Amino acid sequence: MARHDGRAADQLREIKFTRGFTNNAQGSVLVEFGQTRVLCTAMYEDSVPHWKRGGNMGKPESEREGWLTAEYGMLPSSTNTRKSRDRGKTDGRSVEIQRLIGRSLRAIIDLKQVGERTIWLDCDVIQADGGTRTASITGAYVALWDCLLKMKEDGKLKYWPLIDSVAAVSVGIVNDETVLDLDYQEDFAAATDMNVVMTGKGHFIELQGTAEERAFPREQLNDLIDLAARGIAALTLMQTELLA
Repeated sequence: MARHDGRAADQLREIKFTRGFTNNAQGSVLVEFGQTRVLCTAMYEDSVPHWKRGGNMGKPESEREGWLTAEYGMLPSSTNTRKSRDRGKTDGRSVEIQRLIGRSLRAIIDLKQVGERTIWLDCDVIQADGGTRTASITGAYVALWDCLLKMKEDGKLKYWPLIDSVAAVSVGIVNDETVLDLDYQEDFAAATDMNVVMTGKGHFIELQGTAEERAFPREQLNDLIDLAARGIAALTLMQTELLA
């Protein structure tokens, strides 16, 4: 059964990465999942948060860890109705997503190799059509890679700190069919939707799934995870070819 946009059930939207999208960040990429567009940037600074600095006290330099953190936001015109800017306090959804992005990227980096430095990942949604968090994670990995390249050029890295890659995709049950990479129309209509984050080696970092209308059996859960794994394998291949 064809989806509303003509895709097969197991087909990703058109995926596009534009590296070096901005000049000031050490790493930047515009990532596009269909009509969803997210600007991901990565920058580093030669300091860590106070709590991290305290944890490093007394340790030899080789054992001191850096930090990686993420922020996420949606521009006012990213949705059909204007979204108010976060002023003073970030809304709960944005906090949840930026924590997810941070956890996902920290899972594939050895922070001891970064030294006492902080890497900031900023994911700003320019246009939203479903899957903004999965696009953010997938794009943030590319921005992080380029930031680390710059750190290496600047003599900040002795060893390459990445131990794996990371990508994410959504899956769901729409019209009783298991489908990959939901856009907003499908996400709105889905009986079940799930976000899956995995490493390039096929290990799971996070699964977020909810039955919106009715409970679903274990067999459908297995189908959703298998479909997500195939989608993430395809995204990982795109990342690898892009960064080769």
